[in-house]
Amino acid sequence: VFLSLQLFGTIVWILVASTRVPLPLLQGWVMFVAVTAWFLSIVFLSVFLFGYANRIAVNWNQADFIFHGATFVFYFGAFLLQAATTSLHHLPRKFNSTTQERILSGREYNISIAASV
Repeated sequence: VFLSLQLFGTIVWILVASTRVPLPLLQGWVMFVAVTAWFLSIVFLSVFLFGYANRIAVNWNQADFIFHGATFVFYFGAFLLQAATTSLHHLPRKFNSTTQERILSGREYNISIAASV
């Protein structure tokens, strides 16, 4: 479970970082969630790999449930924000401009869809 969280967290991190950021507040939260969940899952995995779980008197089933529940809530919120950013791809970058430059180019739109999924 932790390794899949690492893998998908890293993929989201790479995909969001590879796009131009038209809405920094929304995509900044997505990056924060991806990086924080990635880092905390590394810490959580290290606790088990190095045997600290036997030394620390914590209900690890409950800690695992809380961790994954919180991660789900934050990733779901990040998904909604990334999907909202993706849905704005047809809007012009500058409303008063005569150029037809869009918020997201075709390539960035595809990357943003992959990051949303």
